[in-house]
Amino acid sequence: MSKLPINLTDLLRQHTVESERIEYKAGWNPDAIIRTVCAFANDFENLGGGYVVIGQDCDANGQPVFPPVGLADNQLDKIQQELLAACQLIHPPYFPILSLEEVQGHKLIVLWAPGGQNRPYKAPEAITANKKTWRYYIRRYSSTVEAKGETEQDLLSLAAKVPFDDRYNQSARIDDLSKTLMLAFLEEVGSALAADAPGLSTEALARQMNVAGGPTESPWPKNVGLLFFNETPERFFPGVQIDVVWFPEGAGGDRFEEKIFKGPLARMTREALSYIQRNYLRETVIKHPDRAEATRVWDFPYAAIEEALVNAVYHRSYEEREPIEVRISNEELVILSFPGPERSIRLEDFQAGRAVSRRYRNRRIGEFLKELELTEGRSTGIPKILKVMAANGSPAPLFESDDDRLSFVIRLPIHPLAIGGVTPSDQATGEVTGEVTGEVERLLRALDREMSRQQIQDALTLKHEDHFRNAYLKPALALEVIEMTVPEKPRSSNQRYRLTALGLRWLETNPGNGLG
Repeated sequence: MSKLPINLTDLLRQHTVESERIEYKAGWNPDAIIRTVCAFANDFENLGGGYVVIGQDCDANGQPVFPPVGLADNQLDKIQQELLAACQLIHPPYFPILSLEEVQGHKLIVLWAPGGQNRPYKAPEAITANKKTWRYYIRRYSSTVEAKGETEQDLLSLAAKVPFDDRYNQSARIDDLSKTLMLAFLEEVGSALAADAPGLSTEALARQMNVAGGPTESPWPKNVGLLFFNETPERFFPGVQIDVVWFPEGAGGDRFEEKIFKGPLARMTREALSYIQRNYLRETVIKHPDRAEATRVWDFPYAAIEEALVNAVYHRSYEEREPIEVRISNEELVILSFPGPERSIRLEDFQAGRAVSRRYRNRRIGEFLKELELTEGRSTGIPKILKVMAANGSPAPLFESDDDRLSFVIRLPIHPLAIGGVTPSDQATGEVTGEVTGEVERLLRALDREMSRQQIQDALTLKHEDHFRNAYLKPALALEVIEMTVPEKPRSSNQRYRLTALGLRWLETNPGNGLG
């Protein structure tokens, strides 16, 4: 039975080169493997540990070679016994989660080594040496190296505190974790564990997903588990919510409209993003008498908002009782979170797209957001915001924090050509707000009842998924002429798309022929 939180095939395909989080070993090499397990346990860069795949070779470029070398059946028990003994030599003892896997008919052993609760860890230079010398090891890019000098001191000081999201929550119980939510997550990310998970107890499943721990007689959920897999995480972490506030008269006006989003972290984030996209994002089309091409601009580009809001969810402190706030007016969209970035990062570097932090406040939250493809976790969010705003022709975003770094503000100015500013949408008018492009029209005429993304793409004879999503699917969703059948899980394998009442009305008033 697989014990991995992610499908092994996906793991090998996604991480096509050796990196901080995965290392391939063609055979059982206890010295090198234990050093790497130690490095993952130390999790110096706060990336969530990593994986060692034994029996999988790689080429000179670090790419996995298929079919894998594999391990003989008579090796499996021997390796497991030797691994158990070797892990006891790590100080303090650390045991990765071992899973027997099969790829293309070849047996592999995969060690999942999440960041340890008791770091720093040190391991012997040589397991079999009579006189052993223990060293601290960390990951540097795709290599395991000894931590020396200032790096060793940095590791010791960093490891003195377990990040808040990875701590046990002794005010909660294992039963506070929702097995239903955990099963849905495993299915969405394509984990091999999803097939066996229904037969496991909530505690067993939570331990395998590393969202619970502690002794058998007294297990505790971890904070990250309660944030993602509890229906009301605000019971344990007051202030875990996203407030979206609309100021029709500007931030200084007397009127405002507020919508509050609560619930499991991923769902809350997606629902807030979907609400903003439906109600406040508008495309302006400007036609020119001297050329056929029209100018198309968004008041606020969705990708920039997504990056900014997910950044706030990822990096905020869940020990703070303040919510994330999204403030929208006819001048700007502002995202406020607490606290601000660490003092080592200069605000000028944010503005230039050079801000890099590897001391992530919430390493486990980042791990789950990466699995859900909501973030890359490689300090790429700020550069992407700058790039997307520039591509839309929008003014540059602004990044602000106070001297004590108590808060962080991202300001996205409205595009100066956005006609009429922001106007909340209303399907009750019976009219489509915005232009139905030729691509969207083709999609509407191709859509038959409920269809998957691939079925629509096939009906339109389109080969490239990215082009289909950007030119057809996303604009149609933004215009609210189509809708998802599973809106709370945008990436669900059961996701289908159907016409809305607005889309049907548009087709009735715009008769056409076929897909033309």
